[in-house]
Amino acid sequence: MSSNADQLPRVFQANLARLVDRVILPGLDALAVHPRLERGEAATLDAFLDRGAAQVDNYTANEAAKAYVLTLAAVFERQMSMWARACQIEDRSDPSRTRGFEALLTGCADQAGIDLQRDRLGSDLSRMFLVANVVRHGDGRACETLQAAAPELWGTDAPDYLDLLPGEAVVSERLRMRRRDLIRYIRATTRFWGLADPLPMAVTDPPYREE
Repeated sequence: MSSNADQLPRVFQANLARLVDRVILPGLDALAVHPRLERGEAATLDAFLDRGAAQVDNYTANEAAKAYVLTLAAVFERQMSMWARACQIEDRSDPSRTRGFEALLTGCADQAGIDLQRDRLGSDLSRMFLVANVVRHGDGRACETLQAAAPELWGTDAPDYLDLLPGEAVVSERLRMRRRDLIRYIRATTRFWGLADPLPMAVTDPPYREE
């Protein structure tokens, strides 16, 4: 019979897949997204209101994507902590003895024999957690690190987005999280547990692809 530690990766992957398939992807699909926002003076009041509605649509979709990254990162980190305790990685039997996401990720990957350098798996997981930190805490060291590493996530002149917050622009609030970014993090988390799964018929190539 398989040990608890052997069974957990499959359970974790299945739980993530249900969260993604039943909540995250349907939630994104339910939101209207416009490829381009019309700007400038509107010819009529109706046109002005339609433009405003489109701006709110895209802003809301971006907020939802950021919230889903935060949720995904929190669930994945909690799963790694549970698996680490089951495997007694780095004497983590006491759950209060934490050393941060990167140490936990490295310890779990080493235990499972996962090469984090392959197919950018480690970088995608680290990026996901960094994005989650920015969403959670706003401006600060994590925001500065992310902006330096991934300036493409700040498309201030993007034709499909307008920051609706009043007053002086807040750097962290202008973070853009597109569907393809979220899909990349979904694939990384589900693939990690597939690679950690020692049981027969492990799913190491989950059906999530960037669009």
